[in-house]
Amino acid sequence: MKILATSGGFLPTDFGPFQWQRGPLIEHAIHLAGDPDRPRFCYLGTASGDNINGTAGFYRAFAGSDVRASHLELFSMPNLPDVRAHLLAQDVIWVGGGSVANLLAVWRTHRLDEVLRDCWEEGVVLGGVSAGSICWYVGGPTDSFGPDLRPVLDGLALLPYGNGVHYDSEEQRRPLLHRLVADGVLPTAHATDDGVGLVYEGTELVEAVSDRPDAAAYVVERGPDGAAIETRIEPRLLAADGR
Repeated sequence: MKILATSGGFLPTDFGPFQWQRGPLIEHAIHLAGDPDRPRFCYLGTASGDNINGTAGFYRAFAGSDVRASHLELFSMPNLPDVRAHLLAQDVIWVGGGSVANLLAVWRTHRLDEVLRDCWEEGVVLGGVSAGSICWYVGGPTDSFGPDLRPVLDGLALLPYGNGVHYDSEEQRRPLLHRLVADGVLPTAHATDDGVGLVYEGTELVEAVSDRPDAAAYVVERGPDGAAIETRIEPRLLAADGR
């Protein structure tokens, strides 16, 4: 039962938007799945409305490799005849960024929340970036509702924590997460700078990893006086192969 929740993943290239390449966090997700010879890796782009550019970027990143890449789209209807069977057969399920509020609503309409819990319990590695990170938790700050961040509080709660993403690059994220934890709206929360991922076995945080130097992860807790207390976690810098 493993989750890799990140503020990173696929990396950009010099060839233009959505010309993605595999990054150390993507490689680490495969490593967490046991480094199978031909890993089955499925992309869920629900948070971006199954944007075709994101799906194409995903396939480009794995072109010519031994990865058996696939994707699940839900707009305007599922593209797979048996969604549950397909997802349960994967080594890694990776959730892209976008609107976590919309993602959660659409997933529940299709009962994907139940399917993904089954996948997690059966040993499929769950991962994702931004909205694809927050979704596994109780909730966290999101721009799903507009440029002024608000909390989403109905995450899948596979992980019993709050979550903060893009902690170092979007100035509203940190203060809102602190306020939500201090006010008891969210439980103890785990946050990531860009390029950082959090590795869980079951519900236990076992490691922070990063695809770049000078980035960090954080634990935000409610202190005895009701104020938020932030503790920095230094991540392990991953090699290019995700190890």
